Amino acid sequence: MISMCKKGLRLGLIQLSVGANKANNVQNALKFVKKAKEGGSNIIVLPECFNAPYGTKYFPEYAESIPDGETSRALSAAAKEVKAYIVGGSIPERDGSKLYNTSTVWSPDGQLVAKHRKMHLFDIDIPGGITFKESEVLSPGNTPCIFDTEYCKIGIGICYDIRFFELAALYRKAGCDILIYPGAFNMTTGPLHWDLLARARAVDNQVFVAAVSPARDEKADYIAYGHTCAVDPWGKTLAQAGAEEELLFADIDFETMKNIRQQIPVSHQKRNDVYDLVVKSNL
Repeated sequence: MISMCKKGLRLGLIQLSVGANKANNVQNALKFVKKAKEGGSNIIVLPECFNAPYGTKYFPEYAESIPDGETSRALSAAAKEVKAYIVGGSIPERDGSKLYNTSTVWSPDGQLVAKHRKMHLFDIDIPGGITFKESEVLSPGNTPCIFDTEYCKIGIGICYDIRFFELAALYRKAGCDILIYPGAFNMTTGPLHWDLLARARAVDNQVFVAAVSPARDEKADYIAYGHTCAVDPWGKTLAQAGAEEELLFADIDFETMKNIRQQIPVSHQKRNDVYDLVVKSNL
């Protein structure tokens, strides 16, 4: 097990096996949440669609309201029990007539402190690879999501959001030191892009990045790549899973981050007289 960092912040990253039974998925997640806490985690992260199979045909069936749905209630109780932050991966959310792919964040006292609706819907068509269109059933979120902890500010994205470097840059500009992306890359895009994008967002913005996937299920309609990982601001991989269900730990060393930012001071060298990032939504 990785030694505890000086600042005492340890991420617990849960690469979860997900099946067709929602109740079993949630109970399995809670089991791993307890293991993550036992391993010293202060912030525990679940994968995208951890309570349901990933797929447009499943979203309407498994969708529930937030924060009073059964999964939200379970995460709230778990966060309060283990006294840690839980980033609830994502679940299909129903809000009136609309469905969203939504991540929730729960504080150590069980309160909902943030909610991120996936902003960039996964609509792709790769001949000979994969065709998928989330927009057939999902609506996009319109608001970036940052939550404050006693350790630092953290920005949230979901899966396809990681490809949009502007969102990560916005989070860094707002003072985030960690970016968390629950995601379920597939067997076409995952092997080439999953690690690359996590490392790119970390190096671009000199932040820590955690990308948390479901475990791979070769029998599923949509086969997730797996390989949950944590990356430091230098682009170094701190921890990485394989394809199977696994719990990872990653310690966050803010002194290392501070040194990297001093040695390569890109945040002070940006040409804001030439270009800038404009936010059109309230943070």
